[in-house]
Amino acid sequence: MKPRLQTSLGQQLVLTPQLRQALHLLQLSSLELEQEIAIAVESNPLLDWAEGDGAEAPEGMPEPPAPAEAAPAEEPAAEADAPGLDDGWEPPDTWGATGGGGEDDGLDPMDRLTRTESLHDHLSWQLHLTRLSPQDLRIGTAIVDAIDDDGYLREPLAGIAEALLPDVRVGEDEIATVLHQIQRFDPPGVGARDLRECLALQLHALPADTPCRAQALRVVEEALERLPKLGVDGLAAELGLSADAAAGAMQLVRSLDPRPGSQLGGMSADTYVTPDCVIWRHNGMWRAALAGSNTRLTIHRGYEGMIQHASSSDASYLRGRLQEARWLLKHLEARGDTLLKVVRCLIRQQSGFLEFGEQALRPLTLREVAAEVGLHESTVSRAISRKYAMTPRGTLALRSFFASGIGTEGGGEASSTAIQSMIRRLIDEENPRKPLSDAKLADTLKASGVPVARRTVAKYREAMNIPASHERVRMA
Repeated sequence: MKPRLQTSLGQQLVLTPQLRQALHLLQLSSLELEQEIAIAVESNPLLDWAEGDGAEAPEGMPEPPAPAEAAPAEEPAAEADAPGLDDGWEPPDTWGATGGGGEDDGLDPMDRLTRTESLHDHLSWQLHLTRLSPQDLRIGTAIVDAIDDDGYLREPLAGIAEALLPDVRVGEDEIATVLHQIQRFDPPGVGARDLRECLALQLHALPADTPCRAQALRVVEEALERLPKLGVDGLAAELGLSADAAAGAMQLVRSLDPRPGSQLGGMSADTYVTPDCVIWRHNGMWRAALAGSNTRLTIHRGYEGMIQHASSSDASYLRGRLQEARWLLKHLEARGDTLLKVVRCLIRQQSGFLEFGEQALRPLTLREVAAEVGLHESTVSRAISRKYAMTPRGTLALRSFFASGIGTEGGGEASSTAIQSMIRRLIDEENPRKPLSDAKLADTLKASGVPVARRTVAKYREAMNIPASHERVRMA
């Protein structure tokens, strides 16, 4: 048979615009979501504000101070408390940063509400939730420190190895292994060493059945530099693809973010947060609902009815805007469902934390939550990024429900946050004339069944801005 070129017509659906919109809405904070919706209503005549239908909030649900979501969820998420607990819920005006009779968490409530999250904070948080050896954790910390604000690792691996000396002596292969773990973090594409690797990481993070994903990977790996000059026809000829496949691959590549790190760090330090959901207890059950309001989005029925009577050009325009409006409403609903699913899981896992405070916070990772709710880890990370919950213990970031763990002598695990709370309590109860040293604190924790090293105690103490023992001596 003689080789010959053959063209064929076909249709292939590339979902990148819708997928990008869904992921974009999921990672927005409540204030950013309000701005996004306002812009959409202003630019799309088929979208309109509709007053609430008067549906009642779930029983016992307190009113959030500044709602951000469209409508409260009616289905409660519950986890039974231990017998004998008070079945009532406290009114909102009695809720504080340490409400519910728990220990003070040591954080200024205003500082907690206004703290901004940088890319390095986001990566460090994910790093400490990953099960790594102490040496790999130090390597990972060095890698995260070397990642710039755009999300790229500009420092060569040899330079990172030198920076770890003399405390840690490792080769480039070991550093590359930890780097590959970090490259799986959110946002997709972070930790890349060049644009080609950044785009390839984002493509690998997409579902395997994403249309044109395989072709887009070939474009990134084989023709990225020549892509602007080749065009669709040249790309199809060079890679042996059909015109439709080449166009779909090019569209998918163009939808990727060449600066993944720029997604984070946009909030200013004086920005107040609005709770995305409300967590309360009613009749001995912990419940959760999205923070609601009396205003929601709807389709503008007047413009929708004009489609049947408008001219062909006007009808085509209105149908396009109608499809955009429907996609937005669908993605807003999916965002709320995903957020509520994750929050309900957090309630089931951390009901002790909600009731008794930090000392009852159990170790919890993104992987555990993702496995329970049936989502990908990066989706869970996006769902909790810059999201807050109004709880009896104050307005808390959803990420505060996660903590790394340390093995105990009883075979279980204690979260790092709970250990910090134990250290703070021991220091608060110490004799001011003879403060406890880090070694004595470590011995006391070990006697309680939590074996931690003295240097670990020192690290936690410094993280809580507590001075050393010789600086805490008070004679009065």
